[in-house]
Amino acid sequence: MKSAHAIRIILADDHAMMREGLRSILESELGYTVIAQAGNGRETVQLVKEHAPDLVIMDISMPGLNGIEATRQIVQDRPGTKVIALSMHADKRFVGEMLSAGACGYLLKQSAMDELQQAIQTVLAGKTYITPEIAGVVIQEYIQMKKGAEREELTAKEREVLQLIAEGLSTKEIALKLSVSVPTIETHRQHIMAKLHLHTVAELTKYAIRTGLTSLE
Repeated sequence: MKSAHAIRIILADDHAMMREGLRSILESELGYTVIAQAGNGRETVQLVKEHAPDLVIMDISMPGLNGIEATRQIVQDRPGTKVIALSMHADKRFVGEMLSAGACGYLLKQSAMDELQQAIQTVLAGKTYITPEIAGVVIQEYIQMKKGAEREELTAKEREVLQLIAEGLSTKEIALKLSVSVPTIETHRQHIMAKLHLHTVAELTKYAIRTGLTSLE
């Protein structure tokens, strides 16, 4: 295994103070190297493509592209990069979503500072680390359940569009952010509504919050 200093880490959290606290502990106390920081999921995905880090410490609730979808994209594009989820949520829904997206670890923010070293070492050794507070959650059962759930019918792009709709962006704004045409976004929205059997933006927003696509914090 690489020495701590040789381990290259990207921090992703929409709160700058949280990132700075993590960076200080990782570098000053534990001897790791933080090579970049991001405030949202889309930026994180791009930084991983540019820097190919060993590890990403990923907040779940971030604007634009949440940590679950960012993790899914990172693991698909670069399987060698490990992801540890960082969250305020102990709900099994979020744990299951992150693990099924490809994360190798799950830490609660309130205990993250104490568990970072153990979590990083466990994940880099090819194992899964779940904070003891929620280790009793039946993850495998949840993952199996999600395989047949309605949300799995949505494509990655549709989930991305759904999050942006729920966050209040207009069709034109979403098209601009994703660099596609307005009719393309309208088509995505029609497909999302048809697949989920929902009919209004309000219903889509409630669904996105309930399934962890956005927290609207």
